Amino acid sequence: MATRVGMVSLGCPKNQVDAEKMLYSLKSEGYEIIQDAALAEFVVINTCGFIETAKQEAIETILEFATLKNEGRIKGIIVTGCLAERYREEIIEEIPEIDAVVGLGSNSKLADVIREVARGKKIQAFGKKEELSIEGKRIITTEPFYAYLKIAEGCDNCCTYCAIPSIRGGFRSRTMESIIEEANWLASVGVKEVVLVAQDTTRYGEDLYGESKLPELMKELCKIDGFKWIRTLYCYPERITDKLIQVLKEEEKLVKYLDIPIQHCNNQVLKRMNRKSDKESIVRVIEKLREEIPEIVLRTTLITGFPGETNEQFEELCEFVQDMRFDRLGSFAYSAEEGTPAAEFKDQVEMKIRERRAELVMDEQLRIMDELNESQIGKTFEVVTEGFDRYAECYFGRTSMDAPEIDGKIFFSLDSDCDAKPAIGQFVKVHIDDVLDYDLLGTRVE
Repeated sequence: MATRVGMVSLGCPKNQVDAEKMLYSLKSEGYEIIQDAALAEFVVINTCGFIETAKQEAIETILEFATLKNEGRIKGIIVTGCLAERYREEIIEEIPEIDAVVGLGSNSKLADVIREVARGKKIQAFGKKEELSIEGKRIITTEPFYAYLKIAEGCDNCCTYCAIPSIRGGFRSRTMESIIEEANWLASVGVKEVVLVAQDTTRYGEDLYGESKLPELMKELCKIDGFKWIRTLYCYPERITDKLIQVLKEEEKLVKYLDIPIQHCNNQVLKRMNRKSDKESIVRVIEKLREEIPEIVLRTTLITGFPGETNEQFEELCEFVQDMRFDRLGSFAYSAEEGTPAAEFKDQVEMKIRERRAELVMDEQLRIMDELNESQIGKTFEVVTEGFDRYAECYFGRTSMDAPEIDGKIFFSLDSDCDAKPAIGQFVKVHIDDVLDYDLLGTRVE
């Protein structure tokens, strides 16, 4: 009888892709993959260790399974991912119920690690970060109609608040051929929406080809039959070129949506963050995108309470949010991460102030979202059906304006003339009737 293994993957889509590759390797080694990890013999917890809240979530998850192990319901706990890579020995010391800690460079050895754990051994496996494969087969864990496609690993941007370069190493692009090969496979198994991810997608190809090849990659992906929507996340503003904008404008399959993490707008704060953009260049690229692609939806993320952020600089950020009117926005209180330059800055802002500032930004964004959503009432959009809400007794899904797992949803009922129930992954037309917080309410019309 095959050994039962379950996995819990936390954090970003890039980490999820790593988890999917580990699942494939385990299955190919004869393990039985259990969807509910609590029912498995061994559980792999693929952690995030980017900021404090993510670390806390990872620790709480590990402790939940530690309880199950102490109750005799599972046999072993293996911790992988960014937290494992970052804290190594400390994890087992702090939580002795953990049986193995596997760094990113040893993901390919996971099947052997579980075998050793089954023999009663405690394992610590840490290969070089560069040994983390950025290619290979996967078991898709998202809904079958969409999938993430990781085009690069690591980061060289070295923002002063970010631990990713020390956790995941330098920026490494995949070859365009390997990406296209995987994309063709995704299309062949029914994926309709592919989401391109990397720490900095706009940097794709610089290390291999001497210049960014994201526009060329996008055009090649658009040639693949089966894809309906192609979405790109994590585009740094200083690398959004006229060429990239033109491809985004011209190619039908490229959804008119761009995720541009800018983090702040004040030039002094940006400089201390070691960001490569300034306020003026950020405004220019936003204006250019909206001028060339009037229907484009722009998402961004902001950090409040970065060391040294003054009241005046924060007020400037709030005014910037009001002026730019981003379609989607997330705001996060600065997290001082060990080993990063910013954590050593002397002028740390009190945590209460950081968090309050993040709340104020989101309050402002909610007002903007209310206005933007109100303007959608009466319009009809194409929506991918994601499921049926038994409590609300209606279906829900997303438009091309919303990224999976990040943005809002559309909840819709069936028109009296539409008897056929939509299947999961089916694209339908929905007329927008009302607004509920960040979400839209509508009726299927065909």
